[in-house]
Amino acid sequence: MRATYRSAPERDEAIVPPDRRTIHEILRRDIVALRLRPGERLSENELAARFGTSRGPVREALIRLVEDGLIEVLPQRGSFVSRIALSAMERARFVREALEVAIVRRAAERGIPPATRALAEVLLDEQAECRDDPERFTESDDRFHRAFAEGTGLASVWAIIEREKAQFDRIRYLSLPAVTPVDILIGQHRAILAAVLARDPAAAEEAMRGHMAEVLKVAHDLARRHPDLIQADL
Repeated sequence: MRATYRSAPERDEAIVPPDRRTIHEILRRDIVALRLRPGERLSENELAARFGTSRGPVREALIRLVEDGLIEVLPQRGSFVSRIALSAMERARFVREALEVAIVRRAAERGIPPATRALAEVLLDEQAECRDDPERFTESDDRFHRAFAEGTGLASVWAIIEREKAQFDRIRYLSLPAVTPVDILIGQHRAILAAVLARDPAAAEEAMRGHMAEVLKVAHDLARRHPDLIQADL
């Protein structure tokens, strides 16, 4: 299958050719957001032309994507976007739940700065406005979760979550908005914020665990609907 490379226009307008880290970041986002779908072939030559660079940085970026579990290399055939493995999604969900529960418990125990509360409330309004745009909603969702990490002095922990959650996010993109109603997710966000503001660590933990479990409710159904995209290995 020949790949079509779709990305935000501003990404392709850079005057200076991007380095391997930037290429990796852009391709990772495209794979996670399903702009590059499982099974699509990634040509080093085409990618080098797209980014206006040599094949070296592209090859290094592809190696990192293999390490991320987002592409696979087939001998004599080339590099392809990997299917979404439910086992990898569950590992990512496990890591994310453990860390985010610790974050919101700390937020509830110690309180959050007024700026964090204000940002969270703005993001909740934003999520309601972009409910029909999966990419905008997911970006706002991430900013909501990241706000608690940053507001409790744990920004470096969010960096770990960001690194680990790619497979989790691919399922999220596939589920929105038809399978997982956005209003449910927004309601869960409101419950998390309310528990933190009430300084109730147990309620904050319960709300976060329920939120993180939402993806499990739809993962196997999505695998049945999209066997070409998802590897049901759980």
